[in-house]
Amino acid sequence: MHRVAISGTGIFTPEEVITNAELVASYNEYAHRQNKLHADAIEAGEREPMAMSSEEFIVKASGIERRHVVSKFGILDPGIMHPVLPERTEDELSLMAEISVKAADKAMKEAGLTAADIDAVICAASNHERAYPAIAIEVQQALGIKGFAFDMNVACSSATFGIQLASDMIRTGSARAILMVNPEITSGHQEWRDRDCHFIFGDVCTAVVLQRADEVQSDNAYEVLATRCLTEFSNNIRNNNGFLRRTREGHMADRRDMQFHQEGRKVFKQVVPMVAELMLGHLAEQGIEPADLSRLWLHQANKGMNDLIGSRVLGREPSREEQPNVLQDYANTSSAGSIIAFSKFSDDLPAGSLGVICSFGAGYSAGSVIVRKL
Repeated sequence: MHRVAISGTGIFTPEEVITNAELVASYNEYAHRQNKLHADAIEAGEREPMAMSSEEFIVKASGIERRHVVSKFGILDPGIMHPVLPERTEDELSLMAEISVKAADKAMKEAGLTAADIDAVICAASNHERAYPAIAIEVQQALGIKGFAFDMNVACSSATFGIQLASDMIRTGSARAILMVNPEITSGHQEWRDRDCHFIFGDVCTAVVLQRADEVQSDNAYEVLATRCLTEFSNNIRNNNGFLRRTREGHMADRRDMQFHQEGRKVFKQVVPMVAELMLGHLAEQGIEPADLSRLWLHQANKGMNDLIGSRVLGREPSREEQPNVLQDYANTSSAGSIIAFSKFSDDLPAGSLGVICSFGAGYSAGSVIVRKL
C-alpha cells in the first residue's frame, strides 16, 4: 500500500462579481413587479406578497457578502433572473471543461507535474452540463493526459469523496497520480427568484493533484492520512431536474422544484450534529485529539454552520486562523468550497501540522479528510 499526498491545488475564479447590494436591487425589483402583477390576488388574500430582501438579511443569514459568477448578464435583469450563456458547438470546449483546464494548470504547476505524469482525471461536481460524454474525459483530452477519466456527483461533498476515491486508487497501485477537478457553475441551478436562497451560490472551479507521497516534488504537500465518507438520505436539499422531465405532463413548464430548493432550518439542525460526529469519530479512529489540529477547512455554505461545527469539534470557538472562511467573497460554491479554503490557507503551516478537510451537503452527504503537512 502506497502513502498518498495532495501535492497541488488550483483555483479558477471568474472575473465577474455580484455584490449583495446589486443582488438585492435586482431581486427587489423582480418582487415589486410580481406583487404589482398579482395585486388583485394579494388584496383578495389568495396570494401572499413576495417579501423584499436586504443586505442585512443576507449577511445575517449566511455571512456572504459577494459572489463570483461566470456571467452577470441575465442574473441581474428582473425580466430574466438567471444566467444567459452562449451555446457552444459540439466541436468547442465545454464551459465546465474550460474552467477545469484553467484550475488544473495551476494545480499541476504547483505539484511540479505535467500531463505525462497524470494517470487519471476525475470531474467531481454537484451538477454536470450534459449526461455524456463525461466532462472528465473532455478535460483529459484538452490537457493531453493518457489513462482514464470519469465524472462523479455527490453534491457538495463531491470533492472530498473524490479525494477518497483517488487516494484509494493510488494506495492500491491503480494509479500513481490523479487530477481531480471541481467545476461548479452553481449560478445555473440557483433560483435567483427565491428570497430565501437567491444569495447562496457562486461560481468557481478548483483542482487537486494527488500522487504517491514518495514521489512528491511540491513544497506545500499534505499527506492524506485517512478519509471517511457518510451518507444519509434526505429530501431537505433537492433539485428535481433530470432527463425524465419531458416524459411527465407539465414538467417542461417553469417549475420551482427544477432548481435548487431546501428546507434550510431542517438542514442546519440535522447536518451540524451529523458532521461534527463524523469528524470527531474519524479523529478518534485515527488516535488524533481535536487539540492536535492546526486547521479546519470546512465546506463554505453558511458561516453559522461552520462556526457551530468548529466549536463542537474543537470544544471551543475556533479562531479565524484555525477555521478560515472564504464564503464572504465566494458564497457557497458547492464541492469547491472546502478546497478553496484549503488552497488559500495551507501553505503557512509548518511540517507535521494536522488538519481536516470536510464537506457536507445534499444527500445528505459528508466527507472528512485528515491530512498532515509533509
